Amino acid sequence: MLELDIIKQHVRLELDETEEDALLETYSTAAQRMVENHTGRNLYATANEIPKDPETDEVTDEDALVLDDDITTAMLLLIGHWYTNRESVVVGTITSELPMAVEALISPYRHFHFA
Repeated sequence: MLELDIIKQHVRLELDETEEDALLETYSTAAQRMVENHTGRNLYATANEIPKDPETDEVTDEDALVLDDDITTAMLLLIGHWYTNRESVVVGTITSELPMAVEALISPYRHFHFA
């Protein structure tokens, strides 16, 4: 979903360095899924990608979330964190499950389902 170029800029890799591309793509997909799971919404790169009913042209995913700067930043922060800290535990540090900045960026987009 995120362009590899912007991910590489964020983690300070040269654009022509390709050794870590597959890893960065994996992190990008994981970051997308984390945002979707945390918000309870499906993430789309553009509004044009949101599914529509072919007969009525009405949006079929009412909880759709379009990638914007907040979500992009949150995903880049996650990717950067995972790229730097490649293990689940780093000796001598305390980390939270979801970095505070990421939580602050994506929480306003959270959709609550009421019964």
